[in-house]
Amino acid sequence: MSTNIYVGNLSWSTSDADLQALFSQYGQVTSAHVIEDRETGRSRGFGFVEMDEEGARKSIQALNGADYQGRNLKVNEAQPRQSRPSGRSRY
Repeated sequence: MSTNIYVGNLSWSTSDADLQALFSQYGQVTSAHVIEDRETGRSRGFGFVEMDEEGARKSIQALNGADYQGRNLKVNEAQPRQSRPSGRSRY
């Protein structure tokens, strides 16, 4: 079973490969993605890493608050995305 991890406060220059390399020190990484803005393609400063449960636990403990590329990372288990209302409210 794998765990999805939220990684926040990333440097704008962090790539998917950077995340993969950073988290693979702690276990088997299934996927690593830096989230990009749909219109500009620029990093939004956060990403997600999917990895084995034991590795996820170790990496969260080791990397939450750690300095990476000049930024203090925010690392925790990802929460399910909340549904947002569709369309705009007229009020």
